Amino acid sequence: MPLCILHISTRLILGGSQENTVLSCEGQARRGHEVHLAFGPIFGPEGSMLDRVRAFRTADGRSIETHELRHLIRPVNPFADHVCFHHELRPLIRRLRPDIVHTHSSKAGILGRWAAWKELARMAKAERCGIVHTVHGPPFMPVDGGMFSRSKTRLVNMVYTHAERFAARRCHSIVCVADAMRDEFLRRRIGRPEQYVTVRSGIDLTPFTNFSIEESREPMRASLGFTNDDFVIGTVARLAQHKGHDDLLEALGGILKTNPSWRLLWVGDGWWRGRLVAKAWAMGIGVRELDREGEKKEVGEGNAGEPPPLPAPRDGVDERTHPAAQLVLTGLVPPTRVPGLMRAMDILAHPSSREGLPRTVPQALLAGEGGNDGRGVCPVAYDADGTREACIEMQTGRLVRVGDISGLREAIAWCAANPQERQRLAERGREMCLREFGSETMVERLEEVYERAMVLARA
Repeated sequence: MPLCILHISTRLILGGSQENTVLSCEGQARRGHEVHLAFGPIFGPEGSMLDRVRAFRTADGRSIETHELRHLIRPVNPFADHVCFHHELRPLIRRLRPDIVHTHSSKAGILGRWAAWKELARMAKAERCGIVHTVHGPPFMPVDGGMFSRSKTRLVNMVYTHAERFAARRCHSIVCVADAMRDEFLRRRIGRPEQYVTVRSGIDLTPFTNFSIEESREPMRASLGFTNDDFVIGTVARLAQHKGHDDLLEALGGILKTNPSWRLLWVGDGWWRGRLVAKAWAMGIGVRELDREGEKKEVGEGNAGEPPPLPAPRDGVDERTHPAAQLVLTGLVPPTRVPGLMRAMDILAHPSSREGLPRTVPQALLAGEGGNDGRGVCPVAYDADGTREACIEMQTGRLVRVGDISGLREAIAWCAANPQERQRLAERGREMCLREFGSETMVERLEEVYERAMVLARA
């Protein structure tokens, strides 16, 4: 039976949770459901998925209806939150009368579930909507830094804990992308065990299993200025707090100088880009920014001015623009380019300290070209939250304790020194991800979640 489904997400930027949400919307629309997607304002260097959503059409010409909620913003703002709740979310739910309200991310999850629960009381029993929330990642921040920083983080975490407890009492099902999320929320006494179900974050397998020659490993490497002999350590992540780019620089700054064939490939953009690039130059690491070549930068603009001088160029080559620079940034790229860029990597480094289940880990495993022939992509990741459910130590990758800089360095060096063992990990991980991470599998599981939520709502 076709359903009316309303998804609510705080931001529609280029990110893992947003891609999960959009893939859910697309898959549900293809199954014949009427799908709506509400979201807050999109701005900044992190990109947007809105064009993709607006361009989507099913085979019979149906689209995903979009609704921008001007006051659905990420920071806590009593005025904006009040307006969003009373004058945007509740009227939208009242007008659409959806069968399912499915919220994503913490802010949209709290306001959206509360608004849907309020409207639930106004509906006839047979028309009540099932309310579902997906936990893509923990809203709770790591407690670190000085005494003031730790105290502030503990206070923020306490507020989020109480807010999540409040919202959990106002929904029928809580979907987690990893078992670790369920365990963390239950440890904080958020919701009841029977509310939780794990649904892996789905990935569109087609770009990873069916690609052109131009998107295979060797052509992609050549397009980036890499050779087949280079050892490429890639990241696909926003250049932002907790994603671990600082840790990578600290772990590899010295070893890069003694291994000139090692390359860092950073895919993505973000608010921390200028600081990270300046840090790399200060460490003596040559940087090439593919998306900014040819731009003229003034001091105080772009990457905080021109980088500091390096030692005299070798043989007259300017290391600032030559492909031999050991840190290469692509800037923001369309999601369609990510699989090809991953194929150019030998390993995916994901030293993020705060995750649900990072989509880039199974994506990297899927990006391998199959076989133990040196064409797989092995993840090296921090053991944060649900990461271990895709990157399994010495089975599908290398797992490192969060913040262990020397452990990160050693795991990457092990991958470089043991290519055959590295390929076995990558191939085993690829087989696992083909079974467990397809977007159709996710959409099918969500159908079951929705059916149960509607039964509970209308009981």
